[in-house]
Amino acid sequence: MWELIRANKRNSIVLMVIMASVLLVLGFVIGMVFFGQEGGFFGLMIATTIWLVLTLISFSSGDQILLSASRAQPITHEVHPQLFNVVEEMKIAAGLPAMPKIYIINDPAPNAFATGRNPQNASVAVTAGLLARLNRDELQGVIAHEISHIVHRDILFVTLAGIMLGSIVLLSQVFLRGMFYSSMGGSRRRYSSGGKGGGQAQIVMLVIAIIAAILAPIMAQLLYFALSRRREYLADAGAARLTRYPEGLASALEKIAGDPSPQLATVNKVTAPMYIVNPFKKAKQIKLSNLTSTHPPISERIKILRNLSQGASFNEYSDAYANVTHKKTIVPVAALSTKEDVPLRQASAEAGSEERLDKQMRQVGDIIRRVNQFIFLTCACGLKLKIPPNYKSNKINCPRCNKSLDIPRK
Repeated sequence: MWELIRANKRNSIVLMVIMASVLLVLGFVIGMVFFGQEGGFFGLMIATTIWLVLTLISFSSGDQILLSASRAQPITHEVHPQLFNVVEEMKIAAGLPAMPKIYIINDPAPNAFATGRNPQNASVAVTAGLLARLNRDELQGVIAHEISHIVHRDILFVTLAGIMLGSIVLLSQVFLRGMFYSSMGGSRRRYSSGGKGGGQAQIVMLVIAIIAAILAPIMAQLLYFALSRRREYLADAGAARLTRYPEGLASALEKIAGDPSPQLATVNKVTAPMYIVNPFKKAKQIKLSNLTSTHPPISERIKILRNLSQGASFNEYSDAYANVTHKKTIVPVAALSTKEDVPLRQASAEAGSEERLDKQMRQVGDIIRRVNQFIFLTCACGLKLKIPPNYKSNKINCPRCNKSLDIPRK
């Protein structure tokens, strides 16, 4: 495990250096176009400032911004005891130093993600739809996948790389739109170089800057997506290792992929790579190139997991990956140097209970209401009352027996 973490950290550093180089070169070229040959360093300073400010924001409150943008709400053990128990089990199995905070997103589309700065300050968010559709083994597989992202230090990488990508896109968009409005307004900018040769040099620099502003975000995005796909495979491998039951995650991915619910309401291009499955429904309807996809093909991930018939170690996953994709292993060589025996376990007794799944489907409304701070009261006649948070009175009459009930207020 530590070999995998070290390899992931190295890959993250390489990616960050490359993306930082792209950002700084873009800033340098744009500075030269706007301020002449002496302006390159000024553009470099602007690009660095944008990156540093956004990075500081991401370090201090990036996870909370992402959770807020996803409309995730923190929950207590009473709202969903099983979810808390599963997260705690996987936290112990992974050896995390602290229990991740748990959030629920009020949305019927099944999905989940993890975020945070480090294993000491991490959060796991799941949708209400996920809790309604998965049995315990499947839920455990999804949570183990997200815990693996935390263990592998992916959560900080996604936040920082996303901020870096956002900085590159922001800088290129400001430049391109500035050039567009300048040309539309008929601006005739005098170049400080003077003479025909100087003017030609400025035109050449302008063309280079425009090309760089167009290509830089594309290159950064492709690199970011490639590393994101790699980390999804490694998180699948980590989940199989933690649960010792690859079928749980495979079945969960199958259910999520085949779910007919509308697209997740709060998703955007920044948050999409964080989710366990691509939340954009349109991405499932058209065959996107692997280069422009934020996630590996679900069918491929499922096949790899179901090829783990002899064990759930990283070595076993590496062999299954090679057999299914016919490509070089996705697991770092350093992580394969340690041979370990991770035997598979049987499915939980409750996993196949249709009665339990039917009950979960009925409870999804209650889960959403609890997340939205509804008050639940049970009358002596047995009727369960669900009182919305905007109900002002301190008493309510039971519609079945007409008994007056006191509403507890915090």
